[in-house]
Amino acid sequence: MKWLKNLLRWLYCLYAYIVFVMIMISVLPAVIAGSFFGKIDGGNFIYGLCSMWGDLWFFFIGIRHRNIYEVPHDKKQQYIFVANHISYLDAPIIVTTLRQPVRVLGKVEMSKMPVFGYIYRNTVVTVDRSSAENRARSVRVLKSVIKKGISIFIFPEGTFNETHQPVKDFFDGAFRIAIETQTPIKPVLFLDAYARMHYKSVLTINPGRSRSVFLEPIPVAGLTSKDLPALKQKVYQVMEAKLKEYQADWIQAQPVTT
Repeated sequence: MKWLKNLLRWLYCLYAYIVFVMIMISVLPAVIAGSFFGKIDGGNFIYGLCSMWGDLWFFFIGIRHRNIYEVPHDKKQQYIFVANHISYLDAPIIVTTLRQPVRVLGKVEMSKMPVFGYIYRNTVVTVDRSSAENRARSVRVLKSVIKKGISIFIFPEGTFNETHQPVKDFFDGAFRIAIETQTPIKPVLFLDAYARMHYKSVLTINPGRSRSVFLEPIPVAGLTSKDLPALKQKVYQVMEAKLKEYQADWIQAQPVTT
């Protein structure tokens, strides 16, 4: 019965977002306290709270997350993490996946949301992609974060991939920063974000599995700016091939040619 299925879906969505807000309100006092300890110590503390928030939310709404490591992952090593971007659920997946000091490059628009925006501003390096000056400022902040021994996370696609291809074209930013700071790139795949929540609506959230795959790091030692296109292409090809290998479900089947 379609009407019953739709009713249950709406009730689940309502439940999921009520739980989200309740956990957010419960951690807010600790976030406010942590913000007084500065951008580094305070930011690391608040990121840890967000990881706890993500774990609790996924538990209560029936999303079962696990990390898959194709090679051993050293949490003490500093990386520039890059991942595919396909869903509004990518944000909680990040904090559930990465268990080390990290700063995420995120859209400035999210920082304007009530309450959530305060937490967001204390854990994310915001960027306004419509402003060249703001983009340059964000790059400077990310580089300063790396100098302090903290990893960074960037979606190289910039916005949602709505092409039904494994990934869409990458921007240069993550790869330029990697070369200029000589920080290795660590690709991560979010395999089930699209299935758990479609990018077209936050009302498509549903329970089930969530998997993040840590791929082999890509070194940049000795690379210069002239190597940027080749580096970007290499990371693109690695992520594309692995998403096909894991059969990510947003990828349209390609016609068989003879």
